[in-house]
Amino acid sequence: MRPPKVDPISPTQGPLVRSYALALFIGLVISALRLQAGPPFQTDDPEPVDLHHWEFYVFAQGARTSDANSISGPAIEFNYGMAPNMQFHLVAPLANISTPGAGWSSGYGDTEVGVKYRFLEETDSLPQVGIFPMAEVATGDSARGLGNGRTWYRLPLWAQKSWGPWTTYGGGGWAINSAPGQRNYGFGGWLIQRDVGEKLTLGAELFRQGADTVDGRGTSLANVGGALNFTKDFSLLFSMGRSVSGPRSTVWYLGLYWTGGPKDAAAK
Repeated sequence: MRPPKVDPISPTQGPLVRSYALALFIGLVISALRLQAGPPFQTDDPEPVDLHHWEFYVFAQGARTSDANSISGPAIEFNYGMAPNMQFHLVAPLANISTPGAGWSSGYGDTEVGVKYRFLEETDSLPQVGIFPMAEVATGDSARGLGNGRTWYRLPLWAQKSWGPWTTYGGGGWAINSAPGQRNYGFGGWLIQRDVGEKLTLGAELFRQGADTVDGRGTSLANVGGALNFTKDFSLLFSMGRSVSGPRSTVWYLGLYWTGGPKDAAAK
């Protein structure tokens, strides 16, 4: 993503254009990091929604660096069990970004669509394993730093295993991004979490992402969070973390989660 070309740049235009370019660059970096999330974490899992069941989230999440502050929200996420071991996935966000000298820009961001498919179910000795390909459809205004400018893709593989109240999952994959100034990169993470009674789940993760811009650097994050379960169908999700290598950044997530569906589908 590049700012509009100004030629020549006058002494008064220079700082403004550089600030604008920085806003776009930071927005894309944060957007790429943001879109790795499996609520409320960066790492995702292979477990799809039950057949004919649904999940609905209303959330906000953000990232702060020394140069910019980015917030995705309010946003919605919708997942639906469209077939056995398969779910449809959709995220529709409002994108917001602020940089010194450029102020806030807000508007509809890029739309995320995907399909999660679990091809190996969990047993006593084996984990469940699935794929979760996604497309980040270029619906945001890239000229204002609110989108990538071109549709791009992520191709991850995730695995999960549970023992009593403990669950661990993780994996990784490859992102394909041909937008100007962007590059393909690898990503991966691992998480462990525990149910603390029926009302609370807590977890911690490590997540690594390679450089996603031609002149960028990779970053590693340490993240903690969980879920406060008001009922079996309604929860508050939260997480917060920071970089442990690469560019300094702080990330957070806060959202409400509902799930439901026909009782006969759950029984099956």
